[in-house]
Amino acid sequence: MDVRVRSAMGVVGLLLLAATAGAAEYEVPQDRSASQILPQGMLRGAHYRIEDLVVADGYMDRWTVKSDFATFEVEGDGGLRKLLHEIWAIAELKKVSKTKEFAKGLAGAATAPFSLMKSLITHPVDTVTGVPKGMYQLMEDVGTSATTTRNPSEDAKWEQALKMSSFKREIAAQLGVDPYSGNTILQKQLNSVAWARTVGDWAFSVAMLPAGAAGSVVSNVRLTNSIKNVLQQEPPARLRIINNEKLEKMGIPEDLRKRFLDSPAFTPRQTTTIAATLELLEGVAGRDAFLTLALTAEDEVQANIYMAMAQMLRGYHETVSRLNAISVVGRLTVAQTNGGQALIAFPLDRLIWTQRADQVSNNLKANYRAPGFNGAFDLWVTGTLSPLARQQLEQRGFRVVERVNTRIEILD
Repeated sequence: MDVRVRSAMGVVGLLLLAATAGAAEYEVPQDRSASQILPQGMLRGAHYRIEDLVVADGYMDRWTVKSDFATFEVEGDGGLRKLLHEIWAIAELKKVSKTKEFAKGLAGAATAPFSLMKSLITHPVDTVTGVPKGMYQLMEDVGTSATTTRNPSEDAKWEQALKMSSFKREIAAQLGVDPYSGNTILQKQLNSVAWARTVGDWAFSVAMLPAGAAGSVVSNVRLTNSIKNVLQQEPPARLRIINNEKLEKMGIPEDLRKRFLDSPAFTPRQTTTIAATLELLEGVAGRDAFLTLALTAEDEVQANIYMAMAQMLRGYHETVSRLNAISVVGRLTVAQTNGGQALIAFPLDRLIWTQRADQVSNNLKANYRAPGFNGAFDLWVTGTLSPLARQQLEQRGFRVVERVNTRIEILD
């Protein structure tokens, strides 16, 4: 079974028109070996094996992971990290599903009147939100339906929906996974355990599950914990209200807020992370321009790039130099700092020197002007650059910082 993730090339396509192989002064994408990128201990785990061939387009890595549960194809190093953690979580949930207590709970679930919920176990995902369209709409309407007397006979059903949604988020938080992930195998296991617990006679506690690992670097513990807590405590409809209030206080126009919060490409986790991150860029102009750019995302993978980009802006703002304005140049965000330099936040895995990279960097160097700009660019990337790309960019005044996720936390 293949679980395929659509390519993020639409976002990083800014630099995709690479030169042909015959242009000696430029590089062309070269596939790499997984062992050249990852530490040896990461190549194989208890329930997975990473295929050695890593397909590269000059910007992002494409991985194939064979696991005990499915064969996954995933875009980006961040996507790989998230997937490997999800595989671990799937294994832990499967352990729970083999216990006598789970079987007893599931037996109770079989007699439950709310039959729609049971279908989540066998048909867990229909949209990027991680739940079927019908169920997502149900969750969106739960708050209203549970407080009205239009149809009192439905009250027990709404109560069950709320309980399952809450318990699923609690399980996901304990394991450190995204309850809205597009990983169908993970969704099936989360739904199964949450459903059995909701209507079954089962004294289950999330303390029975191991805790998921935290990020290796935390530059803003309060923000990270705040995002994780709200994702655990609030259903999607409430998250939308909270995020809308944050964006409104930033001065984001109503139409833009609605389009962003209703975009099918973004999960509630992604919109919540972006809203909370942009909120910390208080007084920085151009946050509306960033959201407008983010709306070009076509799927969850591309949305992850903008989520990472926002976190990179916030990390730089807090640890290097305060930002005062964000502008959009093509598909790039260029943030002007109080220190005079400009920041380019670019979540990518591997940048090589191409004709397009040459053209874009030249254009920025020649034409970017902003109040207080001193001519220097800080290029922050989550991955690495080829030696030639780094040399060429540094000669043009770009100060390159690689693997920025090791100095600020970026939620994958």
